[in-house]
Amino acid sequence: MTNHVNSGYTGHVTPEGPAQTRDLAGLRITKFSVSAMDNNCYLLEDRGTGKKILIDAAANAERILEVTGTDLEAVITTHRHWDHVRALQQVIEATGAESYAHPDDAPEVPVVTKSVTDGQRITLGSCDLQIIHLVGHTPGSIAVKYDDPEGFSHIWSGDSLFPGGVGKTDGPENFTSLVDDVEEKIFNLSTDGTTVYPGHGDDTTIGKERPHLYEWRKRGW
Repeated sequence: MTNHVNSGYTGHVTPEGPAQTRDLAGLRITKFSVSAMDNNCYLLEDRGTGKKILIDAAANAERILEVTGTDLEAVITTHRHWDHVRALQQVIEATGAESYAHPDDAPEVPVVTKSVTDGQRITLGSCDLQIIHLVGHTPGSIAVKYDDPEGFSHIWSGDSLFPGGVGKTDGPENFTSLVDDVEEKIFNLSTDGTTVYPGHGDDTTIGKERPHLYEWRKRGW
């Protein structure tokens, strides 16, 4: 299986710096970073219809709208933390897009028009996105998965999975919940070629991270 990667795509972006674009057969992925917190935003565009969804309107609505335009279908919020939702209200007002979040985080997200739950499918043109509920970083944290019919899968993990470990949790119970969910719902159901796009920092793959699951459990973070 192969994926089409635009020349120069590395998955490394800097706050307010240039966006990077990766073309799959049916989906265009545009990654860019905003704010001093180095929050990643991801624009997903169906290449056949031009329909677009944004993952995390984190900050700097002006910059986000410069990249996305105002013809967004929806914004998916991966979790309720303030650094991932600061521009959401402005982006929704400017675009009229739907705002998706998990119901367990929705009360603390500035605007939510539709709830999404584990296993739910969102249609983006000819592309099918799946919601994965991962409990631990927050009660309603979600990831978004796209199974490329002509290549590997792609997962936007928010702050639940990064290169080198799962996201920050408050206490051992939440850590166990998160690492269990990540192992059962992501690692056990994904091939090593699956790309992971986190809420901060560079991309990684399931193959790079899989050998270290035991280490994460042993250290407790």
